[in-house]
Amino acid sequence: MNHLLILIEQKRMELVDTVAKTGLNSAAAMKVSRELDTLLNAYQREQGKQQKQSASR
Repeated sequence: MNHLLILIEQKRMELVDTVAKTGLNSAAAMKVSRELDTLLNAYQREQGKQQKQSASR
């Protein structure tokens, strides 16, 4: 889980840098944004799994 949080933070910083260089609506920024969304969705799924496991104990 911590590894995923590190990846999310790295991708967030990449997005900030990309937007500063190419603009908010650039193809590059959109690509990095989608990659960040994928990581965030994976994190949400992991959180949900952990909550279900905790609830079943």
